[in-house]
Amino acid sequence: MSRWPEFDKRMREVDADIAKLERLLASPSITEERRTSARERISTLRQRQETITREVFSRLTAWDNVLLARHVDRPYTLDYVNAVFDDFVELHGDRRSGDDPALIAGIAGLGGEPVAVIGHQKGRDVQERQLRNFGSARPEGYRKAGRVMRLAEKMGFPVISFVDTPAAESRPEAEERGIANAIAESMLLMCTLATPIVVLIIGEGGSGGAIGIAVGDRVMMLEHAIYSVIPPESCAVILEAFGRDPTRGPDAAEALRLSAQRTLELGAVDEVVPEPLGGAHRDAAGAAEIVKETLVQAIGRLRTVPTDELVAQRYRKYREMGHFLES
Repeated sequence: MSRWPEFDKRMREVDADIAKLERLLASPSITEERRTSARERISTLRQRQETITREVFSRLTAWDNVLLARHVDRPYTLDYVNAVFDDFVELHGDRRSGDDPALIAGIAGLGGEPVAVIGHQKGRDVQERQLRNFGSARPEGYRKAGRVMRLAEKMGFPVISFVDTPAAESRPEAEERGIANAIAESMLLMCTLATPIVVLIIGEGGSGGAIGIAVGDRVMMLEHAIYSVIPPESCAVILEAFGRDPTRGPDAAEALRLSAQRTLELGAVDEVVPEPLGGAHRDAAGAAEIVKETLVQAIGRLRTVPTDELVAQRYRKYREMGHFLES
């Protein structure tokens, strides 16, 4: 049984109590006695909060990881873009169909050099979620990303890709406009792109929607992100073992072993990037600092590899994935 929903609710309540006490401290009319008492209470609450958080996070289930990766307050691509990069200029459209708000793309500065940035973007409220299609990109989104990646190759800019999607758009209109072909072309492009590519899975890395922009020289995922061939609820619907019941998503998550560490062990990613205690949603600024340092270091290492060798290494890396060992 997952303890995460109850824990998350309690942490929000404690956050509210701390915020109330901090507002009290800011009051000019508060007595010194009450000020001392409020500070002691804040210290006690924070210590207790840290102790409980460490205990809960030491025993997270696969379904807890899913809930964390989908947390409504978790930083999205544009949150990292605004906090990590300088002078981001977003580019729109695929020159064939239209613009897809579910996948953003543009040019920015990082560590004093220009980079191309692409990534899925979910929405915070109902209106933005509808606009962004919950981060499920359409064919024109992948073509837009491809256009910006080709520009990066031409200009010699590294490409940074943020992955955060349950899956690609799968409704009939997306199929009619060639979603599978768009994903395949994007993967092919990234396999051969003659410039460094760094991929970071920041939330959900779901199915072809994720891998469509997740081919890179250095593929990393945040500590509480997930990366899977299918969302657990969809897995439960498809497989008879789960009674084709979407409510058995938690069981499917366990079978899929959804955790960043397990994904690293399988060789699907190169590195797990730590998050602040309690998850990126509890300290977005701290998470952004970690992400920035990680990206700068990754690009710096890749810059030392000749372009031809970089592409060759990328090819070998994906060819070597998925070895099957028969017992």
